[in-house]
Amino acid sequence: MAVAYYRIENGKVVLVHTEVPQHLSGQGIGTKLAKGVFEAIRASERRVIAKCPFMAMFASRHPEYAAMLDG
Repeated sequence: MAVAYYRIENGKVVLVHTEVPQHLSGQGIGTKLAKGVFEAIRASERRVIAKCPFMAMFASRHPEYAAMLDG
């Protein structure tokens, strides 16, 4: 199971950690997870603080999600 850990702080979604099992590495699972996470956050109309390096990198490579970043 791949997971993204987050918390809500001051109405913003703080993405703190992402895990993808080693045996699934390199199959695009993390990318699919990140896209789903950002789409869900977009639907909630919240801002994002990406403390997780993977999520921060994903957002920086996708301008449609980078615009959601805060801080």
